[in-house]
Amino acid sequence: MSAVLVVNSGSSSFKYQLIDMDTETELASGLVERIGEPVGHSRHNAGPTKADRSERDLPIVDHTAGFAVMIEAFSQHGPQLSDASLIAVGHRVVQGGNRFFEPTEITHLVELNIEDLSEIAPLHNPGAVQGIRAARASFPNVPHVAVFDTAFHQTLPPAAYTYAIDKDLATRYRVRKYGFHGTSHKFVSEAVATFLDRPLADLKTIVLHLGNGASACAVDGGRSIDTSMGMTPLQGLVMGTRSGDIDPAVIFHLRRRAGMNTAELDDLLNRRGGMLALAGNGDMRDVEDASIAGDPVAQAALDVYFHRLKGYVGSYYAQLGGADVIVFTAGVGENSPIVRAGSLAGLEGMGIEIDPVRNEAKSRKSRVISTDASKVTVLVIPTNEELEIARQTLATINRTHPSN
Repeated sequence: MSAVLVVNSGSSSFKYQLIDMDTETELASGLVERIGEPVGHSRHNAGPTKADRSERDLPIVDHTAGFAVMIEAFSQHGPQLSDASLIAVGHRVVQGGNRFFEPTEITHLVELNIEDLSEIAPLHNPGAVQGIRAARASFPNVPHVAVFDTAFHQTLPPAAYTYAIDKDLATRYRVRKYGFHGTSHKFVSEAVATFLDRPLADLKTIVLHLGNGASACAVDGGRSIDTSMGMTPLQGLVMGTRSGDIDPAVIFHLRRRAGMNTAELDDLLNRRGGMLALAGNGDMRDVEDASIAGDPVAQAALDVYFHRLKGYVGSYYAQLGGADVIVFTAGVGENSPIVRAGSLAGLEGMGIEIDPVRNEAKSRKSRVISTDASKVTVLVIPTNEELEIARQTLATINRTHPSN
């Protein structure tokens, strides 16, 4: 067995998953959270049942202590890391800027570059750096690989990534569209080709990654040519707590008239916006339940959500010069027939028709939800960002350590 440990670190938590790369199956997963608080929490899943789950509450002073807790959970509850033959650790890093075009083995210099990019990703990269340092100390004898959310979008043409502001200012402060959710968009667009048994190079695909964070991506022959998130994950679709697209002058207006400072405006758009602001709840399941019960506020929020999504579908249909496939993925996209139907309603003139029966059918598998007559195939494909990170990690170490 050859296993890759995938780590997704934030400022006060990290998730992990151990994957057998021979079979591409999950061996274990877990979460270490509330790092730095008086009482932290860890959860370890050594198998698919509740009996395989173990949880602990204890002080976890920093990420290094958190990795010690994780290693102890593997030791006590399995699987044993020595038996799994750990060959690498893959790290999700949100922002690679225009420095990292592909997954990269982590050296001290790479680590410093990721830390430097915290300037344009202050909510994400610092946590990743903490996780990388703790993981490299905990597993010093295996290679570590950074897999960047932004890397898949390095194929965007200048027309798609350039903002119409002063060029020198934009260059100096790295202001451009970077895009995010790249591991998911890559995984799903490739899974579409496999599912349809068609060459990836022949497909024009619109991927709708809809979760608490949400983004759309236009993929032409396996290459990202446009995506909805921008310099940060705030731009684009309406999300759970993020506003998505907004007139920049709104910020100036609220600064002048409401006296809001930068921190308050950041909080307003990133943590108090989106469905939370529109419906009073950032969980799409609760918003849908309220709408079904006749709540006009919830229905109005869904209407805004659908309107924004349709706009991006139409835009990417045009940018691609037509579309072969529209695919829904992530928590909302995979599980909400209401969102899928509402997002594409009225687009029959573009050759997009959803079959109501197929759309309502519950399944965890990849499936077609469009009618047989639909010119554009509409799919639901479950994403697996951890597996994609593991695959890219394995490919990187095979390239950099061919003797292994």
